[in-house]
Amino acid sequence: MPGINFCARALRCTLAVRTILLAVRATVIVVLALILSGCSDNLHLSFLDSQGPIATAQRAHFYEALVILLVFVALPVFVLTAFFLWRYRYGAKASAYTPGWRDSVWLEITSWFGPVVIVLMLSYIVWHDAQKLDPYRPLASSQSPLRVQAIGYDWKWLLIYPDLGIASMGVLVLPTGRPIAMQLTSASVMQSLHIPALGSQIYAMGGMVTQLHLQVDKPGRCLGENNMYNGDGFHQQRFIAEAVTPDEFNAWVEKVRTSGIALDNKVMNQISQRGTFADLKAGLATSSFPDGAIYFKGVSSEVFSNVVMATMGHTSSMQTVTPFRMDLESEAVNQDHVNQEHVNQEHVNQEHDIGVEANQK
Repeated sequence: MPGINFCARALRCTLAVRTILLAVRATVIVVLALILSGCSDNLHLSFLDSQGPIATAQRAHFYEALVILLVFVALPVFVLTAFFLWRYRYGAKASAYTPGWRDSVWLEITSWFGPVVIVLMLSYIVWHDAQKLDPYRPLASSQSPLRVQAIGYDWKWLLIYPDLGIASMGVLVLPTGRPIAMQLTSASVMQSLHIPALGSQIYAMGGMVTQLHLQVDKPGRCLGENNMYNGDGFHQQRFIAEAVTPDEFNAWVEKVRTSGIALDNKVMNQISQRGTFADLKAGLATSSFPDGAIYFKGVSSEVFSNVVMATMGHTSSMQTVTPFRMDLESEAVNQDHVNQEHVNQEHVNQEHDIGVEANQK
């Protein structure tokens, strides 16, 4: 019997050790998978492979939270599991049998100390980083930000450079070392623009404008996508954020101004139709542009604001290319409405005066 009890205890200890080793191995594999998921040959996919200051800060925030959880959650679980298995094993003599035990102040303090510390530390980190990583907060820089306006369609992004008079689809070209100030809206349902290797994501909603501030530090190619499901072509609503040097960016701008497609009513009508980027490119028959890109020139600085107004009023997005006409028509309709109300009020007043005179007679 002593030999059997010894073998049983040894087997339980072996199983406990194996369980702990498997848990540690699984944790290491998950962490490595997360780190390697951000790596690619020529396309940056994750904030773990950061290409800008926002993504770098998010990566540091992720590691801070991971260390806190490992130290205050995972490590105590692994250590205490082995401790309890050994201390309260079958046949142990050192453990006192206390069937009348009721409570322990020190046990209560120990049980609550860990969760309280975790909540306090995570709350501070979240509050501090939420202020620092606010997507509406401009990035400090000696250079003026490059303004980019993004309009979400089904299922593609129209990316406008309002100060340069150009736009693109399928690719967002950015100069390195210069802050990017983005405005976003949607011409259809709610969408979400996200460039993981550069940082924060932000929602785009019809009739509303949201903001996002980013920066890319070194040349490279990053994945940009829509994170909000919006129908059949959701998985194809992606683009490439390509970071280039300032000189290369200036050369690209001149190239688009020379060879881009004029963004007129006809083109805007095609963009507004539901369909993927590939459908639009086939419809425009653009073979002169590189794969995955369409460039536009002669883009009015009013296109973005009028898409917002058109979506808010549920009108056709074709009107966004003729902004002043839409405003004048709206003003004329409002003036006609005011004039009609004035005529109606005068008619009511005249009827009232006639009624008063009749009663006096």
